[in-house]
Amino acid sequence: MQPITGFKAYDYRARIPNEFNADVAYRIGRAYAEFLKPKRIVVGRDIRLSSNELCEALTRGLLDSGVDVYDIGLCGTEGVYFATFAESMDGGVMVTASHNPPDYNGMKFVREQSRPISGDTGLKEIQRIAEADSYSAPSRQGQRFEIDTRQKYIDHLLSYLDRSRLRKLKIVVNAGNGGAGAIVDLLEPHLPFEFIKIHHEPDGTFPNGVPNPMLEDNRASTTRAIRQHKADLGVAWDGDYDRCFLFDESGAFIEGYYIVGLLASVFLRREPGARIVHDPRLTWATLDMVESLGGKSVMSKSGHAFMKDVMREADAAYGGEMSAHHYFRAFGYCDSGQIPWLLVAQLLCETGKPMSALVGERIAQFPASGEINRKVADAKATIARAQERYQPGSLSIDFTDGLSIEFDRWRFNLRSSNTEPLIRLNVESRGDAALMREKTAELLELIGGEDAH
Repeated sequence: MQPITGFKAYDYRARIPNEFNADVAYRIGRAYAEFLKPKRIVVGRDIRLSSNELCEALTRGLLDSGVDVYDIGLCGTEGVYFATFAESMDGGVMVTASHNPPDYNGMKFVREQSRPISGDTGLKEIQRIAEADSYSAPSRQGQRFEIDTRQKYIDHLLSYLDRSRLRKLKIVVNAGNGGAGAIVDLLEPHLPFEFIKIHHEPDGTFPNGVPNPMLEDNRASTTRAIRQHKADLGVAWDGDYDRCFLFDESGAFIEGYYIVGLLASVFLRREPGARIVHDPRLTWATLDMVESLGGKSVMSKSGHAFMKDVMREADAAYGGEMSAHHYFRAFGYCDSGQIPWLLVAQLLCETGKPMSALVGERIAQFPASGEINRKVADAKATIARAQERYQPGSLSIDFTDGLSIEFDRWRFNLRSSNTEPLIRLNVESRGDAALMREKTAELLELIGGEDAH
C-alpha cells in the first residue's frame, strides 16, 4: 500500500510533482468513483499550470471506473458546485489549490446537490481506496462530454440583484491573476459599474504573487488603485474565487467578520425571520444585526463542511464565516465569492452611503482583533491553560469550536486549526478597542509560541 499524502480535513492539497502527480490524480479519480458509485460527474480546474494535466488524469480515472464525465473547463470552485446542483449531477471534483504556493495543487470533492465530502463523510475512505490501488471492474467505459454552464451561472448570479436599483459605481477588482477576472468580464455587460481591473488576466505563474488577500502584503495594489481612481469599492479574490475580500472607498481592508452582518441584513430584509448561520470565532456584531432585524441566528463550527450541514439543517437563507466564506441557500447552500460583492454593490446603490459608513458603526461597536495565528508545541494544553485562567468569573463558556469564553464587556475564541499545526485567537469587545487590545495582549502572553501568518 503506497501512502498518499495531502488529504486534509476538507480537501486534498499536496506538492507537485513529488506528492501529487498524474498517477496520484488517476488513483484518486478511481477511488472517488469506487466510494461514491456515481453515474455522472462534473470536473473543473483552476488556472494553475499543472491543473490541466492533473484534471486529465483525474478524468481518465473516472472514465476507467465507468463514470460519465462532464468537463466544464477553466472555472472557480463555485463553478463546479453550481454545475453539480444545477445540472443534477451525482457529484463534482474541482482541481485547485486555491491560495497555496505555486508548487501545490489539490482537489475539492462534492457529491449530489453539491454536498461536501470531508474527512468525516468519505475523504478518509477515498484515501484508503486510492492507497490500496485496487478497484472494482466497471461494466462499461465512461464517456467524456464538454459542457458550458457559464451563461446559466451568470444568470444565477444576476438573480440576486434588482438591476433597476443599480447606479454607476466605480469598483476596483483584483483577481490576483486567478480565475475571477473571467467572471467579472461576463458580468460587466449586465451591470452599470465601471471596473478598474488589476492583475486581471489569468496567469498560473502568479507574476504578482499567489492570490491570497488574507496576506497584508497582497492588499497594497488594491488599496493603491482605489485611492488613485477614487473608487467606491474594492474587491479581491483568492485563486479559485470561493472567497472575496472587500475594501472601502479609502482603500481600507474590511475584516470578513463585519461583512457577515451586512449580508445577513440583506437577506433578513428580503425574508423576515430567516435563519442566519455564523461561526463561533467572532459573533457579537452578527448577533446584534440578526436580532435587531428579527432573524434567528444559528451557530456552526468553522469550516465549509460544517457550515453547509448546519445551513441545510436550519434551512438558513445565508451563512457567513469571518474567513470570507459566504454561503447561500439558493446556491445549493454552497459558498460563493461572487454573490457577496454583488450584494454589497447593490447595498451601496440603494443606501447611497459609502462603504465605510455601511460597516463603520459595527466596527466601532464591536472592535475585534482579527484572527491571530501562533505556532505552539501543544495546542490542547494551551487551550486548557486558557480555560483554567478565564473560566472563573465568566458569563458563559462554549466548546462548539475550540474554546469560547464570554464576559460582560469582552469575549474570545481560541481554537486549533483544522488544516495546519496552529492555534488561532480572536478577541472582541463591546465598544472598547483599548480593552480588546489589552485582553488580546494578555492572551497572547499566555499562549506563547511564535507568530504564524
